[in-house]
Amino acid sequence: MEEVSHHVGTSTASVSRWNQAFQEGGAKALRAKPVPGRPRKLRPDDCRRLLELLLKGALAYGYPNELWTLKRIARVIRREFAVHYHPNHVWRLLRGCGWSCQVPERRAVQRNEEAIAHWKRYQWPHIKKGARTWGPHGFPR
Repeated sequence: MEEVSHHVGTSTASVSRWNQAFQEGGAKALRAKPVPGRPRKLRPDDCRRLLELLLKGALAYGYPNELWTLKRIARVIRREFAVHYHPNHVWRLLRGCGWSCQVPERRAVQRNEEAIAHWKRYQWPHIKKGARTWGPHGFPR
């Protein structure tokens, strides 16, 4: 049993339990059992479609910014799939679909990347060097 458990990558206790179930009930006893509890409201293909809809962005659904909140996602689910989810449960659904929680960085629309790179390259080093001499005389930096 140890060799089998090592080959399968599980404990010897599991292999022993499977062997006993097989002896008592045959191959039918080894079949996967359904998970207890309420069945999911959205099927796996619905989850994939939901992620595609979310990738279109919140603006596509008429929201004033691109931030997806749980309430907004619950409304999209209700509108697209006719299924009601409480916003607190939407997070579990998203995690089950492989979605992760990320807050977008706040950046100005007028942001000029070239000007920022130029400032970092040419002006910041001079400011940084001057910072060493700033402050009251005699205090270490």
